[in-house]
Amino acid sequence: MNQLKGRTAVITGAASGFGLECARIAAREGMNVVMADVQPDALQLSTHEIEGLGAQVMPYRLDVSQPEQVQALAEATKARFGAPHFVFNNAGVGSGGLVWENSLKDWQWVLGVNLWGVVNGVRSFTPMMLEAATADPTYQGHIVNTASMAGLLNPPNMGIYNVSKHAVVALSETLYQDLALVTEQVHAHVLCPYFVPTGIHASHRNRPDAMKDADARPTRSQLIAQAMSEKAVTSGKVTAADVAAQVFAAMRENRFYIYSHPKALGNVQTRLEDVVQGRNPTDPFKERPEIGVDLKAALRKAG
Repeated sequence: MNQLKGRTAVITGAASGFGLECARIAAREGMNVVMADVQPDALQLSTHEIEGLGAQVMPYRLDVSQPEQVQALAEATKARFGAPHFVFNNAGVGSGGLVWENSLKDWQWVLGVNLWGVVNGVRSFTPMMLEAATADPTYQGHIVNTASMAGLLNPPNMGIYNVSKHAVVALSETLYQDLALVTEQVHAHVLCPYFVPTGIHASHRNRPDAMKDADARPTRSQLIAQAMSEKAVTSGKVTAADVAAQVFAAMRENRFYIYSHPKALGNVQTRLEDVVQGRNPTDPFKERPEIGVDLKAALRKAG
């Protein structure tokens, strides 16, 4: 997709991080921008900023885990701008801890946003994009789903997040193949960022009350996971703006996998070699053993 002016972008998680940076690029390129987010105050501020760049903006507050809300977003987008050309299923939350210590509501919250948010976006927007492609042979559409390097690896003490992101990778790869069966005009991509300062480590601030466990306190492993995540994310050198630029480059090049840290793919290769060769999973801290030693000590002390 080389011609962006006058086209329409739909972005979830648009008020911060990758979503906001993609909205900035879209606006500078002359696109209409549909900005969807669960945070009303941040959405208002970001909408004002993107309008200031000259874009036609439609702000929309929603919870992506709720299919009826995503469907309403799709219908509102079509009514105002027509079928979108770029759909960025990007909203996400983070959570960690030992897998048996995550509550049912922990699972429901993380999978609801990270997985079902993408599923809902794919179900609501893909049909109208295919319809637009059938009606207009010049139409080009792109669906970008935000997964993570955790969707290609399985770092310990963050299983609930890993599960959600592996599912998004599987969904996106299948979407790529399914679309290829029926069209050459609508394309799928998956974004697999590593540690990038986006604010995802503070995503609990947006956790709905219905998804909170009454009177429950975080376990030791969850507190450790939160601290490690915060340190890793906030110390990242690659910026959200860098990643957003990669998203647009991937659409121009029709490149499916989008990585923020290509050098981390060596760990992915090791994991896949484990799978193919039937080896037990390689120690994830093989190259930084001191991290594994400290994590084990902290968790065993907790016991």
